[in-house]
Amino acid sequence: MTAAEVPFDVMEVKLAPPATRPGTVAKADVIARLCAATMPFTTVVAPAGYGKTTLLAHWAGADFRPFAWVALDGRDDDAVVFLRDIAAAVHRVEPLPPDVLGALSGPGGSTWSKHVPRVGRALAALERPLVLVLDDLHAVTNPGCLDVLAALFEYVPAGSQIAIASREEPPLPLARWRARGWLLEVGATDLRLDELEAELLLGAAGVELGASELSELTRRTEGWPAGLYLAALSMRAGAASAAGGEGFDDDRFVSEYLRLELLDRLPAAEAKFLKYTSVLERMCGGLCDAVLEETLSARRLAGLERANFFLVPLDRRGEWYRYHHLFGQLLRNELERSEPDVVPALNGRAMAWCIANDLPEEAIVYGHAAGETSMVAGLLDALVLPLYYDGRRETAEEWLGWFGDDQLVRYPALAVFQAWLRVLAGQPEEAERSLALAEGATSVIPLSDGSATIEPWVATLSAHMMRDGAEQALADANRALDQLQAESPWIPVALLIRGVAHALLGATDRAKHELAATVEKGLAAGAAEDVFVAHAQLALLAAKQGAWGEAEQRSRAAQAIVEETGLGDYSTSAIAHVATARVAVQEGRHDDAHTALARAHRLRPMLDHGVPWLTVQVGLELTRAHLALGDAGAARTILTETEEVLELRPNMGSLVEDARTLRDQVAAAAGSAGAWAMSLTGAELRLLPYLATHLTFPEIGGRLFISRNTVKTEAVAIYRKLGASSRSQAIERAVEVGLLDGSIYPSPANLTQEG
Repeated sequence: MTAAEVPFDVMEVKLAPPATRPGTVAKADVIARLCAATMPFTTVVAPAGYGKTTLLAHWAGADFRPFAWVALDGRDDDAVVFLRDIAAAVHRVEPLPPDVLGALSGPGGSTWSKHVPRVGRALAALERPLVLVLDDLHAVTNPGCLDVLAALFEYVPAGSQIAIASREEPPLPLARWRARGWLLEVGATDLRLDELEAELLLGAAGVELGASELSELTRRTEGWPAGLYLAALSMRAGAASAAGGEGFDDDRFVSEYLRLELLDRLPAAEAKFLKYTSVLERMCGGLCDAVLEETLSARRLAGLERANFFLVPLDRRGEWYRYHHLFGQLLRNELERSEPDVVPALNGRAMAWCIANDLPEEAIVYGHAAGETSMVAGLLDALVLPLYYDGRRETAEEWLGWFGDDQLVRYPALAVFQAWLRVLAGQPEEAERSLALAEGATSVIPLSDGSATIEPWVATLSAHMMRDGAEQALADANRALDQLQAESPWIPVALLIRGVAHALLGATDRAKHELAATVEKGLAAGAAEDVFVAHAQLALLAAKQGAWGEAEQRSRAAQAIVEETGLGDYSTSAIAHVATARVAVQEGRHDDAHTALARAHRLRPMLDHGVPWLTVQVGLELTRAHLALGDAGAARTILTETEEVLELRPNMGSLVEDARTLRDQVAAAAGSAGAWAMSLTGAELRLLPYLATHLTFPEIGGRLFISRNTVKTEAVAIYRKLGASSRSQAIERAVEVGLLDGSIYPSPANLTQEG
């Protein structure tokens, strides 16, 4: 099973368990303990150079179970990417259902409401035990990734384990797991080499010491495997002995030892190669040639591997390598100390090579390190949309975050992208701030779609955000379409908003024309989101005119695209769900209507005044449908929240009168009973998926930036409306009524019960 067989990009080299190399020492007693353990979680925590990866590799060779392996690095500091790595690693061992992999392959949906439960359920359903190894967990600092890991622990089936290797104890609920006997811990003390093991390591490196020298070196290094190996390398390079002198007791001395006892004894060309290539996260012959401006690097890399020179092969072809993390860091420290001025140039050459070899993401990282701001800005201009549509919004936001306000004014395309991502993330105020930076820009740098200035981009997003009402949105959309290039990816968006604005202003025929054009242009451009929103808008316009045949046809078209593209958990798909419900109510298909309404309710927490036309329209359609189904309680709650958005964005054309009419109808239906479940507020719906996790109320509050008391108050309201007395009962009831997807929300065995 290869990474290429999953519907998203994963580096195959990250998923292959490392081979146990000649010269490494197996800690037989520790490996035996690991093989015999039944705990579902294992930690191997020790500083750099203690052989954590080596231990796990030997364990993989000794255990009867298959190992799913992920070698983590800084590129995995994105919750979606982190989950993809895990899913792809498990998929190599036992194929996962297509819907699990598909859910991770595009934008939309909350990590908690969509991704974690699907992967967790697949993990729980494995047919045979396995060990999932997450190596170098310290490289992942995003709290969201660690939350994902803790949540997946809840699904580990009997006989399987999750094992992590890290330089420090990760912020996971280890104390709770330790108290319940669910945790096996291996530390630095377990990994230190005794004299016999040290002798084996040195002997494999071609170094023999007398008994007293061996004893002294083992004492000085305190059995630290990397220290012993550095000593062996220095003796191979010409040092008479490494047994005397100071101990390996701090980073400063280790760095000095590397320089004085190893690099200074190597031929100058070899020492230069090691230091200069240390700026590379991974390397091949061509990349090293470019960085050093020489040839024959592939031969040097192969020689270093044969000499066991802290070089880790990343494939079986002998093409890509990386340095052992400790060794690479020591080399970089020495490079920064001895030749700091050359570091930007080395990264710049690496960036240029990656651009020439179609590795834009790696080029961005090297370009940032090189201070090549303009080049990085240009690369990001072309890459933000692909990153977003690949579901990697966190990565895009991190890279955009490298640019301060003064730089965003110089590169306004990035400010527009940042604003757009913040709109989608439910941060309308921050989005407006980013868009204001773009509006104030004077840059004339050519943009990725061929636009000469940023003005049509700003106009498109301004129209989408509809901050100043429907009339201004129409003017903005017209201005954008007058200036955008014919193949610009912003064209379908601008056409869609022009159609929506015409509809809100009562120009129904013109609205239909623009929305039909959106469908045509969007299909040609592959803009599925704009196409299904346009179909849904046309369905609702037809329903308003009583043309139910057309409404049914358009709603089916919208829903089909949502399902085909897997965007059913994306915020804009709410309009397709309510259009489906509107037609189902009219046709008396009440079960279908309830199903569609429940799917729209799941998305309510993602809708706010950042995109008011969508939020208000969805809210009014939900209100209208619940009234028709006799659920006045839900209608009242939804209309109240919808009117709060209208207070912030009052110039929404016909939606204002629609809200007024529905208010009278809700008031007249005040005495009727309804299904309490659908009367959850947006805040309560936002909290609901977190109740299905391991997180305590204070921990949930920290993730949602609300107090523990607020979490408790909202949880109590959820219990009451769902007729539940506990978290687990609330989740079961939410699944029953469709507010949580029953296909991905089994009851985790270790769910924290609180409240």
